Amino acid sequence: MNAFGPQARAAGTGRRHGLVFVDRVLVTLAHLRLDLTHAALAELFDVDRCTVTKAIGEIRPLLAARGFATPTGFRLRTLADVFAYAQAEGVRLRLDGTEIQVRRPAAHRALGRRFVSGKRRQNTHKCTVASDGEGRLLWVDVHRSGRMHDQTALKTEGIEDLLGQFPQVELSLDSGYQGLAKLDPKRIMVPPPEPSQAASADEITVYQCARRHQSSERICVEHAIAEIKTWRVLKRYHGKREHLAQTIDAVASLASDRAARR
Repeated sequence: MNAFGPQARAAGTGRRHGLVFVDRVLVTLAHLRLDLTHAALAELFDVDRCTVTKAIGEIRPLLAARGFATPTGFRLRTLADVFAYAQAEGVRLRLDGTEIQVRRPAAHRALGRRFVSGKRRQNTHKCTVASDGEGRLLWVDVHRSGRMHDQTALKTEGIEDLLGQFPQVELSLDSGYQGLAKLDPKRIMVPPPEPSQAASADEITVYQCARRHQSSERICVEHAIAEIKTWRVLKRYHGKREHLAQTIDAVASLASDRAARR
């Protein structure tokens, strides 16, 4: 700052980055795909570890902000975008939650138990995944701690309002969303409730057939989840917890590019 106002920096001045842009992208992709440590990447690229950390910190948010590719060429960034795309293209959405194991919080840390999943009995981070009938990844979001139920997370995201705004969109969900199906049973397909012990053989057969049909309907979202889990950084996350949501979005955005070409 001087008497004439803020000082302008000429183009090309300032501290030089240790890696050119292409190398910064390669470093970030190697970290996400192979879960290589920053120290190992620094050795490979012959730079300081701080340079690698800075490069990943710059590129990862750019990848996460790209959104999710579709066969039509449009990129989806919010759940409202996904519903609008599904209604325009006549797509039945498949939604499901997935968990990624994270490091245990430090002892006696406040709210540490909120990361403990009731299903896996481990410290996890949850997110919700959406796909179409071909297993194309359309959206990943609703990041929350492992203790929150999948259905609660979707309601918090405002799915009830979206169902009202897009009356032609149909959803295929698993048994964890049976409470959500009560909003509109004709549009929200979930497995039937398990029959009682006193049920007849015919009732059990009908239930098993309906269960298999529902499983075949939503297996594609399981394939979409498995596709992002092939990136080793998401098999078990070892980094800082505050970077995990951004890491998931970056990986999912890259995976959606490949899925959109199918």
